[in-house]
Amino acid sequence: MDWFPLYNSLRIAAISTVIIFFLGIFAAYYIAKAPRLVKGTLDVVLTLPLVLPPTVVGYLLLRLLGPNRLIGQWVMEQFGTKLVMTWWSAIFATVAVAFPLMYRTARGAFESFDETLAQAGKTLGLSNTYIFWRIRMPVCRQGILAGTVLAFARALGEYGATSMIAGYTPGRTATISTTVYQLWRTGNDALAFRWVLVNIAISAVVLLAVNMLERREKPSPGKGVR
Repeated sequence: MDWFPLYNSLRIAAISTVIIFFLGIFAAYYIAKAPRLVKGTLDVVLTLPLVLPPTVVGYLLLRLLGPNRLIGQWVMEQFGTKLVMTWWSAIFATVAVAFPLMYRTARGAFESFDETLAQAGKTLGLSNTYIFWRIRMPVCRQGILAGTVLAFARALGEYGATSMIAGYTPGRTATISTTVYQLWRTGNDALAFRWVLVNIAISAVVLLAVNMLERREKPSPGKGVR
């Protein structure tokens, strides 16, 4: 059993999650404070990949990043590198598809934050950076954690956009999802089912880890009460 699809899926999902984490927090933080009209417009734009079929997202990415398209052609001319049909091409797809999950969850957490805590920190002379990372983020950590896990799980299981922009090449671009489809298409149901079980096992471990972290963060009854 070739384990490359597992390795490739995990590295794509991990890299995508790191990118989505910072992009999602940045967008959620500033858009949560934006005027209603601006917020509504940006919400539609940033959340659209969540409701579009993954194949449509993949097609739009090909229109942007293909070797004969504006961005793809410029990168090819300047750096001699294709932006499609490589293992890291899938990162573009997974970021585009999973980003809305992180953004929406983080924005909800930021909007529920009690701003009087930030104002109290300012009166004590704390910088905005300190308040953000040491006050706002810890208070919103459950929403941030939930968004991060959802983004990772979505990136790990992405198929439609990934198959269009990265394709399927064993040992180069294959992921768990594309491998399952190719094995099913060629009639190898036994091996396809093994990869399905691998994917289920990884997802279950991730969710169990999150549940354990949440339990550790919740105070026990009566704790802190004097």
